[in-house]
Amino acid sequence: MPEWLDVIVRSLTFVIFLFFVTKMLGKKQISQLSFFEYVTGITIGSIAAEVIMGLEQNMFLGFVAIVIVSILPFLGGIVSLKSKKFRDFTEGKGTIFIKDGKIMEENLKKERYTVDEMLELLRKKDVFQVSDVEYAVLEATGELSVLLKKENQPLTAKDLNIKVASIKEPQTVIMDGKILDEPLSTIGYNRGWLKTELEKLEVTIENVFVGQVNSYGELTVDVFDDKLQVPSPQERPLILATMKKCQADLELFALSTENKDAKKLYVKNSELLQNAIDKVTHILKS
Repeated sequence: MPEWLDVIVRSLTFVIFLFFVTKMLGKKQISQLSFFEYVTGITIGSIAAEVIMGLEQNMFLGFVAIVIVSILPFLGGIVSLKSKKFRDFTEGKGTIFIKDGKIMEENLKKERYTVDEMLELLRKKDVFQVSDVEYAVLEATGELSVLLKKENQPLTAKDLNIKVASIKEPQTVIMDGKILDEPLSTIGYNRGWLKTELEKLEVTIENVFVGQVNSYGELTVDVFDDKLQVPSPQERPLILATMKKCQADLELFALSTENKDAKKLYVKNSELLQNAIDKVTHILKS
């Protein structure tokens, strides 16, 4: 076999083999590497490169070496699940850089980080002032986790005592102009409902690039023609507006009538409807 063809065969064989080895090791091997996994990855790559280009070497020995090296992180992962000490040794532990708003200079030196490098990591977290930070730790993966001081944290709906509706995963029911029946049936709808909703939006299935149904059962679409403006769903705002109008009418009826019993009835139902509006406004408000 010519050398160039031998290199091609070896390359394709080891790419396929390494693909399956990586799949076996799991997603962690390609995302957050520990020291042990980092060294293992380099070793596997070096062995593969040597066997591919070393035409005088036996390919089988290369397979054996890679399998042995690949087993090590697999076994290490099993031991790590059962032993925290082993996990801390192989994967490392987080190092506190800022505690109670104060920089831990000794920990910076320990990890060989300069203040400039720490500030760079903070800026990547959209933090530009050290005094805004309550706690910051350098994770074993090299990423900096930051907790801002309470007064510098963004307000949430809970802080303001505002109720917000829970959101479920949207289901993609149209892709590239084709209906996806499985997600459509998952949310309890059919093609007839989908076509009716598309008619309300005045678009055809063929013109829809992506169509999704949100947790409220509303269809939103993105069309191929970016210049075409598609209206957003209006069912919830219309329901809220109708409820408010009914409540306002009840108040008006209460003011207009001279009958005390009727006035009392109108006022009572107006208050009940207002309570219902207060409870569902956060859901119906788009």
